Amino acid sequence: MKLKLPEGLLKAYLFDCDGTIADSMPLHYKAWKKALAEWNCEFEEKLFYEWGGVPVAEIISRLNARDGLSMPVEAVARRKEEFYFELLPELQAVAEVLDHINIAHGRIPFAVVSGSTKESVTASLVALQLLDRFETMVCAGDYLKSKPDPEAFLLAAARLGVAPEFCLVFEDTEMGIQAATAAGMAAVKVPPPWERE
Repeated sequence: MKLKLPEGLLKAYLFDCDGTIADSMPLHYKAWKKALAEWNCEFEEKLFYEWGGVPVAEIISRLNARDGLSMPVEAVARRKEEFYFELLPELQAVAEVLDHINIAHGRIPFAVVSGSTKESVTASLVALQLLDRFETMVCAGDYLKSKPDPEAFLLAAARLGVAPEFCLVFEDTEMGIQAATAAGMAAVKVPPPWERE
């Protein structure tokens, strides 16, 4: 399956990481299940994908509110990251996105824009041997409002010195596409694993 890019002059590519560059969503879900099992907290797979792009701390807060739990946000987030790092040897790139990275690398600048922590994104990109392809990373903690707010994409464009209208966003979540649109950027939707095969 090929990703069809929009027409027009594009001077920068902005990529979400999890589910877009890295086929990491199944691994993140395994890590979540393991971390939350320690607190007898259920996290349905459908809901996990619906909340794609929501920062880790916010997910834990939402689950606490939903289930009347008081899981310590930082401790659970740390456990979840530890379990994810253990699974990294299994990580693969999303082939359709990797094609565009390989074709355009060196011709236009790239940024990663993610709701995950910088440590998690860096670990994923190192595992995929892609870290050196990106001029900048905008991760959780670099911005105040998460997707669907455009703040993170606008920050990445500013760091690259490219006007929003010349940026193309690669995203796998509806919230990410909404954020790109709100930023005045073109976007291409990366289908979920079960649609790519």
